[in-house]
Amino acid sequence: MEKQIKAKVKLIIPAGEATPAPPIGPSLAQYGINIGEFCNKFNEASKEFKGIKIPVEITIYEDRSFEFVLKKPPVSSLIKKYLGIEKGSGETGRKFVGKLTREDLRKIAEEKLPDLNTDDIEKAIKIVEGTARSMGIKVE
Repeated sequence: MEKQIKAKVKLIIPAGEATPAPPIGPSLAQYGINIGEFCNKFNEASKEFKGIKIPVEITIYEDRSFEFVLKKPPVSSLIKKYLGIEKGSGETGRKFVGKLTREDLRKIAEEKLPDLNTDDIEKAIKIVEGTARSMGIKVE
């Protein structure tokens, strides 16, 4: 028999740094799952992305068991990691904080593609390009 789903919870958590403190504890406590167990499993699964906030979708079942799916980091985080910068420009259009080539855009788009609402790599590149421009990054 298939397990009954009690809830689906979406959170964005720093990779490898989940703790039972807010926002995780309160968000999950109401469903009665073992928060310590969730934190350990999440940290283990996400340790390779340490330092980046990762979206996670948690499915909680009636028997208090759970499963979770790690999504790819947001496009802006991928761009920052790729360029090795802390944050985007505070003055978009006037002050540029980095440069990306078409090839760079393609690499980032390919990494994020499974989470985007398109299967077309050209459209995915446009999404990444728009995010980069809004962060004050020159696209060549």
